[in-house]
Amino acid sequence: MYPQTWTKPHLQAGAWLVLALILGGCTTDKDELLPHGEANMMDVWQHGTSGGSSGSSNSRMLLDARQELRRPLDEAQVVRQQAGADAFTRTPQNEIYSQFKRLPNPDLVMYVFPHLAGTDPVPVPGYTTVFPMYQRVQYAMPGERTEEY
Repeated sequence: MYPQTWTKPHLQAGAWLVLALILGGCTTDKDELLPHGEANMMDVWQHGTSGGSSGSSNSRMLLDARQELRRPLDEAQVVRQQAGADAFTRTPQNEIYSQFKRLPNPDLVMYVFPHLAGTDPVPVPGYTTVFPMYQRVQYAMPGERTEEY
């Protein structure tokens, strides 16, 4: 229907040329890109752990530091470590208290003045009583802010 224009084959050839250049740019030689020497992994490991060419003083310092970390714990350190572990141990109680914090329920102090009470008016002396502001204990949802603003 429409006459074929000269641009369609030209665009197809250009697209093939661009594709060939892109794919040609991706071809590389791994040895050229990442050259390696004669050392294998065991040689690299031993060189890194022995301190390399810096001498035995660095390797001695490294060994001393490792020995310091491997020292035995005394009784006080064991007790301290156990107390620290108990703080992070998950129990049903600390899971509830850590996730659902209690909302503040302040105590209200009220003074009741002397009065007459009952069907036969009986004098009641004045007294002080304490009661919570809210009838039930309220809990915050996980992530809800409980401290003051």
